[in-house]
Amino acid sequence: MAPLATQPMADTRDMYMAHAGLRREFRLLPDLIRSVQPGDSRRAEVVGAHATLMCDVLHGHHEGEDLLLWPKLTERGGAEAAAIVPTVERQHQVIEERYAEAVGLLGSWRSTASGGEELAEAFDALAAVLDEHMALEEKEILPLAEKYVTAKEWHQLGERGMEALPKKILPLVFGIAMYEGEPEVVKAVLATAPLPVRLLVPAIGRRKYAAYAKRIHGTATPPRIGA
Repeated sequence: MAPLATQPMADTRDMYMAHAGLRREFRLLPDLIRSVQPGDSRRAEVVGAHATLMCDVLHGHHEGEDLLLWPKLTERGGAEAAAIVPTVERQHQVIEERYAEAVGLLGSWRSTASGGEELAEAFDALAAVLDEHMALEEKEILPLAEKYVTAKEWHQLGERGMEALPKKILPLVFGIAMYEGEPEVVKAVLATAPLPVRLLVPAIGRRKYAAYAKRIHGTATPPRIGA
């Protein structure tokens, strides 16, 4: 590997965009669940499928960090990384515990619309630890990534997070993320993609998320709460 000083380094703005999508959808989920009337299994399936999608996105996102990001920061970041990486690794463990609790309740609720308050409370707990973790990542980890992770490696991290998701839903997932993304960040994220992808994905992603959000949230423009 060429010396880091000779290579383009990570542009982490896409992580802020991804975090905004995760924050928004996980913060909104508990009240979505509470809005489903007991016994309304049709609506529970719609909201439950959305919860499952967001859990799958989160799992892939964190698995990529565990496999590709923490080891590189630990290897290259010296005392700076040693002071923070163990903390975010522990946060991932807590998130995984809350994730498992929520997912464990989700399947039954999707089919019966029974036990909604318990499920909503589980997602409340998951959203809280996610908020804490992402705030710390943005404050401490992303500046380290810009110093110690190359642009190529950062791109691989993003690809790893998408690999576990069916290709047919990727435009929607991108739409979820880019809903609160600045146009220049969206352009930067797609900079290495083929020209047709760069031209089509932003428009398709926006349309897919608008239609999806109307079905899930009752509006094509749910509140922007990424911060």
